[in-house]
Order: sequence, then structure tokens, then C-alpha cells
Amino acid sequence: MDGKWGGRASAVLLGAALLTAGCSPGGDGHGAGGTPGEPPRAAGPYWVNPDGNAARQAAAYEKAGKAAEARRIRRIAEQPVGEWIGPQDPEREARGFTGAAAASGRRALLVLYNIPHRDCGQYSRGGAADGAAYRAWIDGVARGIGDRAATVILEPDALLHLVDGCTPEEFHEERYDLLRGAVTTLTALKRTRVYLDAGNAGWGHPGQIFGPLRSAGVERADGFAVNVSNFYSTEDSVRYGKRLAAEVGGKHFVVDTSRNGNGPYTGGDPAERWCNPPGRRLGEPPTTRTADPLADAYLWIKRPGESDGECRGGPRAGAWWPEYALGLVP
Repeated sequence: MDGKWGGRASAVLLGAALLTAGCSPGGDGHGAGGTPGEPPRAAGPYWVNPDGNAARQAAAYEKAGKAAEARRIRRIAEQPVGEWIGPQDPEREARGFTGAAAASGRRALLVLYNIPHRDCGQYSRGGAADGAAYRAWIDGVARGIGDRAATVILEPDALLHLVDGCTPEEFHEERYDLLRGAVTTLTALKRTRVYLDAGNAGWGHPGQIFGPLRSAGVERADGFAVNVSNFYSTEDSVRYGKRLAAEVGGKHFVVDTSRNGNGPYTGGDPAERWCNPPGRRLGEPPTTRTADPLADAYLWIKRPGESDGECRGGPRAGAWWPEYALGLVP
């Protein structure tokens, strides 16, 4: 997964400014937007960050006279995307995003990706220093959300990396305990929905993830998330989600459709097909109108245009990559 924390301070400051001004973000009058001060209609129930990377890139293209490129990037900028909370000041970030969303009458979409020993030392290695630091971080996120509406995607890859063996056995029980604790803390917030990451349609076999989902506390969560930062079709992802749901008490799920418009990449090294694959496209825009009643939403959890890591000429994980962003928009 990618670590996605560049430029977070400006977004948080923006959220605070929006709250102070009492205005609604995102109504810039382009495409999906209505009148100024009105949230973009394309957002559905979710907040659109008017100062995200795509919005800044579209503005830069317009200033440079590149109208065609600006129009293409605006197709990303006008949609709600996941805000990946950073490690340093989770309370302030969560408060900024949820506060700005509340000011516009919308729900914030937050991604929590800070589990200790994250990403098995790969492109997004890192995470909290230890269990105590992680619990304190989760507590900070919870304080920042408070009683505002939020949908939280909890720890992409954390369970899969227990099952596939790349996380050492000595850390398994602690990770389950940390995830259960995070679910308990976050679901105690009256307007927060929590979805545990549960992999994708091309990974292993669903039977390998049933037990880990239960051990991580899925019964207390609102459900689970599939296809996060991946490329499997919505149809395949819904099918995978339904197979999982049948084994975990009929729990609902959400699908990341941010870059699955052309499905998964099948060329090159199989071990890196997930990392900045060429020829991918945006998938269905975020919506709660899905193909199955168990699927609560299609979401852009991964932010389109941000790198998966330093592969295929990409910048560091989570960095904005305008050339790749343009490639996602036909």
C-alpha cells in the first residue's frame, strides 16, 4: 500500500479555515458542482476536498493554459477520495477533515494506515513504533472525529500480511489485539462507520481470510473493505465480498473502484503488477447506489494519481504523479 501523507498539513489547515468561515467546500462551479457554496452533486454523501492534489493540479494546468489537461484532472478532483491520516497529529487531521465535511453536510472518508510493522518492509514500510503508540494514535483519531460523520477504512493489508506470512509470527497476536481495539474505539463513536480491510478478488482464497477477519473484530465493525488500492473489476470485487460476507455473519462491505476501470494488469512481473501498472482507468465514481444490497458503497479509497511506490518510474509511495493521473482519465 501507499503512505499518502504529502501535503496533509495544508488540507488540515483548509478544514479549519472552512469551519471558521462556515462555508461549504467543493462548489467551484466546474462540472459536478452547483452554485458556489454548494457541495458537488457527484459527491453523494461524501465530502470532496477542494484542496486535494488533483484540485491543485487542475488549477495549475489552467494557469498554464493547458485546458484539456485541466478538464481531465478535474474528473478526479470533483470526486470524494480517502483522506489517509498521518502519524504525527491524528487528532488535528481527523478534526480538520471531519469538521470540513460537517460544514458541508457531508461524511468524511478516512483511511487509517499506521499499524506497527506495516507493509512488511516494502514501499510503504513504517507505521507506529509499537502497540502503545498505535493505541494512542487511534485514540487521537477518535477524539478528532468526535460526533461528526465519518466512514473509516481500517488498516489496508494488515490482515493479509498476517496470512501470507510476510509479517513475522511474533507480531500476529499483537496485531489482532490492536485491530480489535481500534474497532472497539471507533465504533463507539455514534456517527462513525468502520470497515476492516479484507483484501481483493485476486488474492489467495476467501477461506484464508474468514478467521483473521473474525479475530480482528469484524463482528463489531460495520463491515469490511475490498480491492483497496487494487484494480479488480467491480463485478469481481462484489462477488468476492459476498463470499466473505457469507462467512462472517452477513456483514456488509465497500469496494474501492478508484482505478479498476480496465481491471487488473496482466503483463510484466507478476510480483509487481499491483504497482503503478500502465493502462489503468478510473472506475465507477463513488456512490452508495451499488449492484448488491450487501455492498454499502463504491469508494475511491486509494487517491487516483498518487504513486504506489518507486516502480515503473514512479515517485515514493503516496506522492502525487500528474502523468499517471492523466493516464487514468481517457
